[in-house]
This record gives sequence, C-alpha cells and structure tokens, in this order.
Amino acid sequence: MPRPDGARPAVPAQGAGGLRRRLAQLRGAGHPPRPLDARALSALAANPGCRRRALLDGAGVDKTALARALGAPAPFGQSQFAFSRGHAFEARVHADGCAELVRMLRAATGDRSPEPAAVEQPELTADGPAGRAARTALALAEADAAGAGVWTVLVHPILELRVAGSPVHLEPDALVVAPDGTRTVVEVKSFPILDGTADPAKVGGAVRQAAVYALALEERGDADRLADVVLLVCPKDFSNLPTAAAVDLRRQLAAVRRQLARLTRLADIAAALPPDVTFDPDRPGEELAEAVARVPAAYAPECLATCELAFHCRARARQAGDVTVLGRAVRGELGSLTTIEAVLAAAHADTPAPDGTPDGAPDGGADPAVAALRRAARLRAEALADAAPRAGEAR
Repeated sequence: MPRPDGARPAVPAQGAGGLRRRLAQLRGAGHPPRPLDARALSALAANPGCRRRALLDGAGVDKTALARALGAPAPFGQSQFAFSRGHAFEARVHADGCAELVRMLRAATGDRSPEPAAVEQPELTADGPAGRAARTALALAEADAAGAGVWTVLVHPILELRVAGSPVHLEPDALVVAPDGTRTVVEVKSFPILDGTADPAKVGGAVRQAAVYALALEERGDADRLADVVLLVCPKDFSNLPTAAAVDLRRQLAAVRRQLARLTRLADIAAALPPDVTFDPDRPGEELAEAVARVPAAYAPECLATCELAFHCRARARQAGDVTVLGRAVRGELGSLTTIEAVLAAAHADTPAPDGTPDGAPDGGADPAVAALRRAARLRAEALADAAPRAGEAR
C-alpha cells in the first residue's frame, strides 16, 4: 500500500553475505569478479547518476565481455608495444631505489628540507588484496617511525575504500612518505608533458584518479597528513625520460568525495531488479539487452572514453531520441526538453510547446529554453531568407 507521504517504502536490509550472493548471481556463475580500480571509480565520480555502471562495476561484471555479447564492443585496450614502453618508463621513475622519484617530488614542490638521509622502499608482497592492504598499513606505520631524514616510497601499495557500502581495493602507482609523515600520491602516466604543458583533459582525469586514492588515505585516518598536491610523472617531450609536476588536488578531492557519496547503495539498485535478472555474458544477446535496460543509465558523450558499455548506451539513447547524446552542457541548457523531437517541435513558433504554450507564442511562455529555441529558429530563418537572393545573384 502506498505511503501517504508518497515516499517509497524502505528496502529491507540484507546482510553482507546476501549481497555478495546477489552480486555473484548478477555477474553469472563461473565468472570471477572484476575488481574495481581508481580509473573506474573516477569515471563513476564523473557520472554519479549512472546506476547501470555503479551496479555492473560493483558486481564485478566483465563489461568488455558484456558489451561484446550485446553486439557493441568498445575499442578499449593497450597495445603490447605501449604496455612494454610503459613498463620501461616506470622502471626509470623508480630508478636508484626510488631516489630519483624523491628528487622529482622535492623539486616539483620546492621542498627545502635537508637532503634525504636514506630512501626506503619496503617490500609489499602478500597473499591477495586484503593481505597486501594489511602489509601496506604496516609499511606506513614503519615509515612514520623511521628516523630523521628518511623518506619512504611505497611502490604499488594497496589501499581500501568503501564505495556505496562495499569495500574496494585500490592500487596507486606509488605513495611517498616524507620524514614529517606527509603522504603524497604519485600518478605515473604515459601522456607527455610538452614544453611544460600537457593535455588538460588527461591531467584532469589523472588528478581525479589520484583523488580516489587520497580518499582511501582519508578513510584510514591520514587526512591531516595528506599532501595538497599529487605528483604527476610523465614522459618529457617526445622522449622516455620522466619529468614531474605537482598538481593541486584539493578541488578534485572535494568533488570526488561529494560525487561518490551520491552513489546509490548497490543493495538498493539490486533490490529493484527481478530475482532472475543476470548480466552473465554467456547468456543470449536479447536477454542481456533486456536485463541491461532494466537498470537506468546516464549516458553522455564523455562515456565513450571511460566505459566499455558506452557504444551500447549511445545506440539506445539515439533510438530514444534522448538529448543526452548532444552532451551534458546542451542537456543542461534544454531544461524540461528531454527528447530531440521535443526540441525540434519547440523551435517552431507555430507548434505548441511541451509546456502547453499556445500556438504562435513568440517567447515560449515561461520556459526560457523554449523561448531561446524559437528565437534561434527565427534568426536562422531570417538569415537563410537574406542569403537566398545573394546566392541567386552570384549564380
């Protein structure tokens, strides 16, 4: 029975074991979970309204295999050459027992403390992500207890962060602990820094990814020792030599913190689905398409660079005539107009607006989007009318 206040009834809480079983069912029997990483979390933070990606990533679904089964594979991946070149570049970054990395950090941040007495690189090997996370925590405690002038570099540590009620293990490229205990996240990227500048979109993505690691450090109680910058290490110009820049982390950290907090709990999304729904890539394509359609998506063109299902979601958005295919900025400007058909209708003064504005109303009533569209349509018509005689004279 509906509640008198119109609110939805609360979904009964289920235990962690019940949620794990449900997510395993959604993933498909025999398919191990694909671990979430900071790249996926930063993409989620950039599009927190997409329940589809939140559920698929939280359940560990292989979205590459799912997209292939849906007939819309995404051209993601890295060539073997790029992979080998990346490993060689990272080896240069960690040269001389990570002393070079500490040198780049001190130069990029203008650190004027005495020269390092030593640079420690603890061994972080352990069984499984949970074991490596425990070993990372121990290494951080040992770094805090190191003597004066000792810097510690944790290469590929494991941090834990709770996202939408579920724990996620994350692996930064490196984490540098200064003698005073300050923790600096290091992001090693393959895009170049040319003449001191880099692609702003790629830098923004790297900083957003670093912000996810910073959140994990905050969660473990290191907020007061977290550096305000991320050290971004990239190839210099067209060489394979590393260069570094310190990029302010605070704004992206606040944004990612806010956006990840908005993610709906996985249990709530899963509870809204019929019990027989599965995203097992081995199922027939039609069945998978129906299952995927049951989970709301928030497609935007930016998804094409970050999500394996973007081509499938784009095709469905185009079929529905959704204005999201035009981009978030355009979608925001169009207000209550959610389909391209409604936009085209609103652009003509002799067509009733979706909000009930009478035919021929010059300003689209109270809807500023309709008024702007009709004004633009009139200006376009006038420009075409003026251009027609001149085109005839030119012939």
